[in-house]
Amino acid sequence: MSDRPLQEPTLLLLTALADEPRHGYGLIQEIETISGGRVRMRTGTLYGALERLLSQGLIQVEREEVVDGRARKVYALADAGQQALAAEAERLRTVVAEAERRLAARRAARAPRTAVPPRAKGALA
Repeated sequence: MSDRPLQEPTLLLLTALADEPRHGYGLIQEIETISGGRVRMRTGTLYGALERLLSQGLIQVEREEVVDGRARKVYALADAGQQALAAEAERLRTVVAEAERRLAARRAARAPRTAVPPRAKGALA
């Protein structure tokens, strides 16, 4: 795996597999949940991405099942996938922390400054 940021579909797939193995339809549902409904991965896109992640060694086929007469694979996060996901999570934490720091600095710079009232004549310092 390179030091480049993960593409969103890869990030979502690895995240969906981080807690437990899942089959294709389960991954589609989990990605939709993780993304708050923003990403709805299509079947063709999903299986293309799974093949790519398998070839990169980021995921593995945990087992194959037959459900209602149809074969289905259950995918799991490989050790390399866990490492890639952990590195991406750290990278994102760093970026988010910096974004928040800069936004806070911007808000502070734009906040109205309260004027210090002038001292009354004869007042002690």
